[in-house]
Amino acid sequence: MAQSTQKSMFTAELIVPAIGDAFRKLHPGELIRNPVMFTTAVVASLLTLLLVVGQDGLGVGFKLQLVIWLWLTVLFGTFAEALAEGRGKAQAASLRAAKADLTAKRLKGEGKAYDNVPASALRVGDEVLVETGDLIPSDGEVVAGVASVNEAAITGESAPVIREAGGDRSAVTAGTRVISDEIRVQVTVGPGQGFLDRMIALVEGAERQKTPNEIALTLLLVGLTIIFLIAVSTIPAFASYAGGTIPVAILAALLITLIPTTIAALLSAIGIAGMDRLVRFNVLAKSGRAVEAAGDVDVLLLDKTGTITVGDRQATEFRAVGGTGAAQLAEAALLASLADETPEGRSIVALAREKFGQTAAALPDRAEVIPFTAQTRISGLRIGDSVIQKGAVDSVLKANPGAETTAAATELRRITDEIARAGGTPLAVAKDGQLLGAIFLKDIVKAGIRERFGELRAMGIRTVMITGDNPLTAAAIAAEAGVDDFLAQATPEDKLALIRKEQAGGRLVAMCGDGTNDAPALAQADVGVAMNTGTQAAREAGNMVDLDSDPTKLIEVVGLGKQLLMTRGALTTFSVANDVAKYFAIIPAMFIVLYPGLGVLNIMGLTSPQSAILSAIIFNALIIPLLVPLALKGVAYRPMGAGPLLARNLAVYGLGGLVAPFIGIKLIDLAVGGLGLA
Repeated sequence: MAQSTQKSMFTAELIVPAIGDAFRKLHPGELIRNPVMFTTAVVASLLTLLLVVGQDGLGVGFKLQLVIWLWLTVLFGTFAEALAEGRGKAQAASLRAAKADLTAKRLKGEGKAYDNVPASALRVGDEVLVETGDLIPSDGEVVAGVASVNEAAITGESAPVIREAGGDRSAVTAGTRVISDEIRVQVTVGPGQGFLDRMIALVEGAERQKTPNEIALTLLLVGLTIIFLIAVSTIPAFASYAGGTIPVAILAALLITLIPTTIAALLSAIGIAGMDRLVRFNVLAKSGRAVEAAGDVDVLLLDKTGTITVGDRQATEFRAVGGTGAAQLAEAALLASLADETPEGRSIVALAREKFGQTAAALPDRAEVIPFTAQTRISGLRIGDSVIQKGAVDSVLKANPGAETTAAATELRRITDEIARAGGTPLAVAKDGQLLGAIFLKDIVKAGIRERFGELRAMGIRTVMITGDNPLTAAAIAAEAGVDDFLAQATPEDKLALIRKEQAGGRLVAMCGDGTNDAPALAQADVGVAMNTGTQAAREAGNMVDLDSDPTKLIEVVGLGKQLLMTRGALTTFSVANDVAKYFAIIPAMFIVLYPGLGVLNIMGLTSPQSAILSAIIFNALIIPLLVPLALKGVAYRPMGAGPLLARNLAVYGLGGLVAPFIGIKLIDLAVGGLGLA
C-alpha cells in the first residue's frame, strides 16, 4: 500500500503562500461564509474607526492594542484555513504536472492509422492508441489489448499494474504511462471532466461544500453569537443604572471575547484537513459528506476474496463422484478452465497437469466458451453437442435437473459439505448432464484480519462478509476471520437489498467494490469505496476512490472518518468550555468598579478592567494558532464506544477548555500589568 509522503505542516513552502492567502481571505465575500469571523472583522473595523474619531476616555495606545489583536484574531482564522488548503494545493500541483501537455494518437478506424491531437481535443467515444512509453491522454476503458501501466503519478506506487480489455481491470486514468505493450482506449469523459481533473479540484478545496454537520455547527455558532450580542447590548443599561458608562470599544472587545471564535476559526480547516488526510492516504473522497459518513458508519460490508482472504484461491484437490475417475474429472476441469484467466482457473489447470499429467494447452477446435456471469455462476465449454460445466454446486445442480436426484448428487453434496466445513470453496464439475465431482479451492484468511475486525467491533461497527460461496463455506471463513455476519451466494441484487435493509433500520452502511456489478451497491451505500483498478462504472458510482486498490483500506477509511468527527467534537468541546471560562474569568474584574460586590468573584485578581479585557482579547487570538496543528493533524484516534469517547472528550478537552483561560489570561494579565500596557 503506497501512501503519499507526509510533509511537515510548518514549512516555508506552505506557510509563506498561506500568509498571503490569509490576507486575501479578508475580503468580505470570503469572510461572510464564516459568520463568526465576519462579525469579528466588523467589530475590528468599528474599533479601527473609533481609534481615529472616537472620544471615549480610553487611551489611544490601549485602543490600538485592541485593534491589532482583533485583526490578528481574524487573520489567525483565515491563516488556519489557508494553511489547510495549501497542503491540498501542494498535492494538486504534482497531479497537475502529471497531465500537462498530453497528446493523443486518435485512431481513424479499426486499423492502427491515427492522428496526433491535443488531449483536450478528445471527445467521449473517441478511441486512442497508447503504445510503450506513451502517457494515457484521457480517462477511458481498454477495449483491446493488455499492457503494464505505471500509475505512480496518481498513486505514488511505482510497481506497474496490468490493464486489459474486459473484466474489472479495464479502466485507465489520464497522466499514467504505458510501460510495455500497447492498448486501444475508448475515451469516457469530456475535456476537464476526468478523474484527475476532479481530483485536482477537490484537493485544492475549490469544490468543497460544507457538510450537514458543519452547517448545523455553523448555525449553533451563529446562535451563540446572537445570544452574546444581545447580552452585551444590554450592559450599557445596567451600567447607566449603576451610575456609570462602558466605552463602546470595551463592549465590542467583550463581545469578541465571548463569542465562539476559536472553533469558528478552525472549523473549515478541520474539514479540509480531514479530506487531505484521506488524499495523503491515497484515497480520494468526492465530498466532505463522504468523509463524515465514514466516521458514522454502523455496518461495514466487505467482499471475502481479496479483502478478508488473500484473494487467489488455489485448487488443491479433485474429488470424483459416481464412479468417475479422478483423472477423468481432472481432464474435464482442465478443459473447462483453459479459457478461465482468473487465478483460480489457472490453478485448476496447473493442478490437473501436475497431478494427472494432463497436457491440453489450447481449446479444442470448434469449442465455444461458456462465460461466467454473476447470475448463472457457471462457466465452461461447449464442444459440438458436448457441454462441460464448472461452477457453484447449487448452480450446476440447477442447470442439470436430471442429476439432482442421483446418487452422485448425494455424494457430491457430502463432499462439498466436507470442503465447506474445512473452510474451502467447492466447485462442481459436470459433463453432458452427468456429475463428475468437485474441485477443492483453498481460501487463505489474511494475517491479523481477525484483530482488525475486533477493533471495528470496539468502535461499535458490525462487519458483514459478502461472498458468492455456499453458506457452509461462508460460515467457516466468517468464523475464522471473526466477522459478525455473512451473506452467502450473493448476487448484485442481494448486495443492494442488504444495504437497503440496513439503511431502513437507520444504520449507515459502507462497502467496497471494483466491478460493474458492484456499481448499484456502491451508489446505494452511504460510503462506497471504489477500487482505482476497477471499472469506470464502479469509480463513478462510489463516493470514494482508493488509488492503491486495497480493499482492506476501507477499515482505515472508517478510522480516518471517525478521527475527523472526533477532532471537530473535541475542539468544539474545548471552544465552548473556553468561552464559558472566559466569561467567569473577566466579567467580575471588568465590572468591579460599577458593582463592588463582584469583588468576591474576582478570584483571578486581575490588575484592572482594561487589563482584563486586553488579556482576554490577546488570549482569544493566541489560542487559535496554538490549536492549528491539532486541527490539521487530527485528534489521536483509538477504537472505543460512544460513551467512553464522550467521557474522554469531556475530561480532556472540556476540562482543558475550562482551565486554560484562567491560566492563560492570568499570565497575560501579569505581563500586561508588568509592562504597563493597560
